[in-house]
Amino acid sequence: HVFGDREHDLHLLAGRSWDVVIDTCGYVPRIVQMSAKTLFTAIERYIFISTISVYDSPQPRIGEAGTVGTLSDPTVEEITGETYGPLKALCESVVRETYGDRSLIVRPGLIVGPDDPTDRFTYWPLRFHRGGEVVVPSRLRQPLQFIDVRDLAAWLVFMLETGKGTFNVTGPELFLDLSTFFGLCRQTINPSAAIRPIDVHRLKSSGIEPWSDLPLVTDFDGSGDGMMQVNIEKSLMANLTFRDLSATLLDTLQWRLTNPEPLKVGLSAEQETALLGKVEEKAS
Repeated sequence: HVFGDREHDLHLLAGRSWDVVIDTCGYVPRIVQMSAKTLFTAIERYIFISTISVYDSPQPRIGEAGTVGTLSDPTVEEITGETYGPLKALCESVVRETYGDRSLIVRPGLIVGPDDPTDRFTYWPLRFHRGGEVVVPSRLRQPLQFIDVRDLAAWLVFMLETGKGTFNVTGPELFLDLSTFFGLCRQTINPSAAIRPIDVHRLKSSGIEPWSDLPLVTDFDGSGDGMMQVNIEKSLMANLTFRDLSATLLDTLQWRLTNPEPLKVGLSAEQETALLGKVEEKAS
């Protein structure tokens, strides 16, 4: 193991060689270029982990040839919601230009499963485990895509020797929506839990935010659905496979139950109770 900061300590890699680099933490093209050039004669292949966020306003079923976002100032290095995708696209270009056919560009969607630090997926199995009335948005036909980190890792290992080009890598293989996902959460984790759809207009008027308060939920008006419907046919042809979603749910729950830290996202029990109270009050 060689520990260092890739911006300042690349000299620590001098005189060594490896079969492959899997670059999971490249966000700024200047720094990716430093790594790519330093390792050019020391490795056989360079795999860059990008993101489906590179796409500029993705439409449903967008493929790898889709238009990526750009920056008016490509020297910007501050990572924000607006610059993250375009910066990743610039990083991709650096790797392609440096390594050509020795490069593999991987664009994952949401990466989920045990050890996920974001809690975006984790919120739901944990919430169903708690039971009671589970608040969900009424727009249950929203499409949904994500990939278990272990399935992504297994595919990367498969692609190490011969994989090249650019791939959207997310799942599942068949269409998934919130309705099916919540139903499987209930069936797998806690059949006594009650799914309580709340009108998206009421959620919005109550200050409930998609994505942060309701993880995996895109914009209530459907404008973000494209990010949950990217085309993965190329990866499927390259032997991308998926474990049962129930296994991901159970393994994620088991892992998170051992972590006493509060969730980073999702509705609190107090927020849910207050929201359900407002709905009942209006109904009566």
